[in-house]
Amino acid sequence: MLLAFPLLAKPSFTEYAEGLRQEAVERGYDADLIEQVFSSLQFHERVVTADRNQPERVETLDTYLPKRVSETRIRMARERYQRYQEQLKEVEARYGVQGRFIVALWGLESSFGRFMGNHSVPSSLATLAYEGRREAFFRSEFFHAMDILAAGHIELDEMKGSWAGAMGQSQFMPSSFLSYAQDFDGDGRKDIWGNQMDVFASIANYLKRLGWDNSQTWGREVKLPENFSMDYAIPRGTPNRAAWLREWARTERTLAEWQALGVRRLDGRDLPEREIKAALILPDNEGGRAYLAYDNYKTLMHWNRSYYFVTSVGYLADLIAAGE
Repeated sequence: MLLAFPLLAKPSFTEYAEGLRQEAVERGYDADLIEQVFSSLQFHERVVTADRNQPERVETLDTYLPKRVSETRIRMARERYQRYQEQLKEVEARYGVQGRFIVALWGLESSFGRFMGNHSVPSSLATLAYEGRREAFFRSEFFHAMDILAAGHIELDEMKGSWAGAMGQSQFMPSSFLSYAQDFDGDGRKDIWGNQMDVFASIANYLKRLGWDNSQTWGREVKLPENFSMDYAIPRGTPNRAAWLREWARTERTLAEWQALGVRRLDGRDLPEREIKAALILPDNEGGRAYLAYDNYKTLMHWNRSYYFVTSVGYLADLIAAGE
């Protein structure tokens, strides 16, 4: 005989938020901050809808790039790059990251600070934790957001971001903010929402801390010979970053070795004669575009583990340089 046990009803958002409040008290946050944050918390149904209904587009790099790196974005990127030359040079001197990559990431993440999201970050994170699909992650991010508020980097009513909790002009999650955000001008606040120098320095610090090499670029599109073995490329669909890095280490070769295998520049010329290693990336598998990716590509994949996104960063950075 099977015994029937009643299923526990899911708590309401108000009850869930009360649990977060009790944990905040136990963690020792200031009582005024706790009152301020928790009196403002709201359940955002649109956030849950956005999380559950992320579109699975049938996309290729050829359809993705023109949308992400449009003529308008290229023009704006070149204009911003020239406008902020002095500031970008300061940041490059301190962190060793080329300004064109900073501007490319800035443009692709928030359209140069124009679209940072208008959701309350604590409410978005509490909503996503309550929704439960990735509760541990979003619950942790909620308390990281509390840490940022407690440190005085931003006021609660200004702590706006995307529906998923990514914040500011660089679209950092709170954990990334705590790890990489910078107070470049020394005013005591790491302001990735409104302080342009802090935005640039935070992007640069993220890349530098994860291995950026200022002596290299990101990679190049290449032409493969006929009947080229796809075993030389990193396979798509690796389950996590660790597995992807293992495939990178297994497949990377020197440019001279790729040259010997018949790989050429896109226009058919020989590859550069440089002592540098690269891995072969095929964003759309066999038959699509092919790229020899340098270590900086690997660093950009830390930022967003998407071939399409990282390739768009490099593509835009190259177009910024071409417009100098």
